[in-house]
Amino acid sequence: MTRPSVKPLRPEFSSGPCAKRPNWSVKSLQFSTIGRSHRHQIAKNKLKSVIDLTKIILDIPDDYFIGIVPGSDTGAIEIAMWNLLGARPVDMLVWDSFGLDWANDIQSELKLKDAVISEVQYGVLPNLIQEYYNGDIVFNWNGTTAGVCVPNAEWINPNRDGITICDATSAAFAMKLDWSKLDATTFSWQKCLGGEAGHGMLILSPKAVKRINEYNPQWPIPKLFQLKKNNTFNKDIFSGSTINTPSMICVEDFLDTLNWAKNIGGLPALINRSNNNLNIIKDWVQSSHWIDFLAENPDTISSTSICLKLIDPLIINESIDIKNKVEKNIVKLLDEEKVAYDIGSYRSAPPGLRIWGGPTIESEDIQSLLPWLDWAYKESLKQLNTN
Repeated sequence: MTRPSVKPLRPEFSSGPCAKRPNWSVKSLQFSTIGRSHRHQIAKNKLKSVIDLTKIILDIPDDYFIGIVPGSDTGAIEIAMWNLLGARPVDMLVWDSFGLDWANDIQSELKLKDAVISEVQYGVLPNLIQEYYNGDIVFNWNGTTAGVCVPNAEWINPNRDGITICDATSAAFAMKLDWSKLDATTFSWQKCLGGEAGHGMLILSPKAVKRINEYNPQWPIPKLFQLKKNNTFNKDIFSGSTINTPSMICVEDFLDTLNWAKNIGGLPALINRSNNNLNIIKDWVQSSHWIDFLAENPDTISSTSICLKLIDPLIINESIDIKNKVEKNIVKLLDEEKVAYDIGSYRSAPPGLRIWGGPTIESEDIQSLLPWLDWAYKESLKQLNTN
């Protein structure tokens, strides 16, 4: 196969931290808060602007609370679990490595006895049947390392007694979230909008706030996880104050990308950009003999963390080690060519590729990448045969 000539203008296809918005430049950031205390009103106003713009773009109900918390999405979801779980039985749904991390928190750290862990293999979802889940539910809207997402929230009972905790870090700003079914929702700045790492967002429904006010967990709550002040829900965290010191440069950067998102048409435009990227890859996969989506059900294919598996009859029956070598050869070749960075599958996922297709990725770059993938695969087989 002839070596392609056209390269993506931006080869950043990592699934986190993700590519910056198109035409991003550090020169576009405002620096009025740099060197200022995050407790000063000028900084609090910026933090509140992040909250307000997030609410507008994601169409979050007015009575929900939005807070900026430490520790990226990991910090946000563990804050939610440490404060909310234990009051009722809990179902933990696992279909990727991060869901497994939250299951380990439930079993090994919180040591919840009344917990059911429903774990399935990469590529599929657990049985999402409304009648199964009567207590609390913890789940990922999109499995970042599996490329499998829930198609909707119809399986969540609208009259549920329990609460739902949703890790939406690779879904928020790229997929439509059903807020009526979500009580504690988390994401990080570094994913769909290409912000900087280290900061998470926690979105709480009135039902979740009621749980926090009425329930006192049996375990200690570290300072970084505390959502109460004087034994009452601390609204300050959700109005511009933060639990710890945020990076104001990161705040300015996220405000920049939120304004970009708003200016291009908000959530519908962001979803459309991701879906366009996925559709380009779908057309390519359909005509390919060597690659397929890791998701077995087409309705559950992620439009952000697009995970692919090797299916070529030439290697389908080879060992995992051989398939891993093929993957590593592809990744290495495209990195050296400055065509695509960080597109290897997650370390615990089946051998293949993981291409970020979120809204900050240009469709033209996805289109330019695909011939290079075919070329790199052919080259990797040659290297395999010469070793």
